[in-house]
Amino acid sequence: MYSACPFPRISADEAAAMIFDGALVAFSGFTPAGAAKAVPRALAARAARLAEHRQPVSFRVLTSASTGTSINDPLMNARAVSWRAPYQCHRQVLRSIVQQELEFVDFHLSDLPGMVEAGFLGKVDYAVVEAIDLVRDGRIYLSSSVGASPSFLRRAEKVIVEINHYHSSRLVEMHDIGQFTKPPYHAHISLENPLDRFGVPFATVDPSKVVGIVEVDESDEAPHRRPADAASDKIAEHIAGFLANEMRSGRVPPDFLPVQGGVGNIVNAVMGRLGRCEDLPPFVVYGDVVQDSMIELMENDRIRGASATSLALSPEALQRVYDHMDFFAPRIVLRPQEFTNSPALIRRLGVIAINGIVEMDVWGRTNCTHLYGRHAASAVGASDDFARHAYLSFLVAPSISHGGRVSTVVPMVSHVDHSEHSVQILVTEQGLADLRGLGPLERARSIIENCAHPMYRDYLYSFLQSAPLGHLSPDLSRSFDLHNKLFETGSMLPAESYL
Repeated sequence: MYSACPFPRISADEAAAMIFDGALVAFSGFTPAGAAKAVPRALAARAARLAEHRQPVSFRVLTSASTGTSINDPLMNARAVSWRAPYQCHRQVLRSIVQQELEFVDFHLSDLPGMVEAGFLGKVDYAVVEAIDLVRDGRIYLSSSVGASPSFLRRAEKVIVEINHYHSSRLVEMHDIGQFTKPPYHAHISLENPLDRFGVPFATVDPSKVVGIVEVDESDEAPHRRPADAASDKIAEHIAGFLANEMRSGRVPPDFLPVQGGVGNIVNAVMGRLGRCEDLPPFVVYGDVVQDSMIELMENDRIRGASATSLALSPEALQRVYDHMDFFAPRIVLRPQEFTNSPALIRRLGVIAINGIVEMDVWGRTNCTHLYGRHAASAVGASDDFARHAYLSFLVAPSISHGGRVSTVVPMVSHVDHSEHSVQILVTEQGLADLRGLGPLERARSIIENCAHPMYRDYLYSFLQSAPLGHLSPDLSRSFDLHNKLFETGSMLPAESYL
């Protein structure tokens, strides 16, 4: 499909030499899928050479979500990033955030394209975007993710395109790209079914902005995932049983509803387990990523199709898709993240959402980003886009970690990402707490009884009993005792009197 076009072919080093110190650079990629590869590595190498001559440079880096090592490792090793947004889960980036070596801005992924279009994040100096083709009139056919790339291309002062010959030219059959108009003229999105299409198969760029094309032939990096464990299987069993009962009660229709699964090992395992549950019918995925478990379920007719913004697949799974595009192309739709994560569409389609968290407290608030309130472990990403607006929302985690030394259920979370107003259903391997319609004390008892590990239940009940009167009635003098005990002794395990 690669078109003859008038844009100059340049090397990655030549592209990197154009990007000036302090520039805001927007890279494509939603997870490692579709991430720019050659140019960020060359930019890091240039920064390292300049640092050796005591001429340090740094850049402000914007991406659609998390990305892979092609962007993260080289630039972080070269200490060439001063500011980063939005979502991050890469270990080296998180370490630099914790050590306050770079400024990190975390916000809901549905908000990113609109913030870029409105100029809230400042001028985008360069966009570096991976594609499979660029046509002389400015039509650009993106690769294995869409994310916020269409907005980056529209708003950037200058554009560098990495044409990656590794990807299938038939990816064009999956892309469905539209654009929200600016307030107050937001148009209605005529999407009634997750697999409907309303846009075009390409993004657009002003041809005069394109300063060069860099040719690449490289697979997306494999996302890091662990195999499913017993806790993940048990969480999936609780959710599947709950949903089967909701169908029997008539609260979920017999042909089911679209399902969203966030990124992460537990959620990926849960999605796979749900897809194999015989009590649930085949369903459609509506979310931001297509993960490996979904590909197998599509092949087995357990998932009918998926709407997402990214093929967040291992190289092996991605090659299976490319080898069988006649099967997968009609079943997968890739859209910009302002649509996949749109609160309006999530509500209209009645999505069932499943997302992971770090900890929950007895009042129903959850933390999905910060370990012990201090250390960035992830970012809010799409989780609150879905948790707040889904028809049914499950937030999941194992009840304990580190061999039982850390309890996921605590008296008060050390950082709040989802307030009790957004939380519907909490699930651990111990059980499921349906919090809908429950007052604060009812929520607390349900969470302790159903989600907390038995090693910690007596302590949590004692905390609840010592609470002063009030609508929300935490004992502030004890609210962070478990966290403080962890810092002091390396374990949250309560005293013997509570065991």
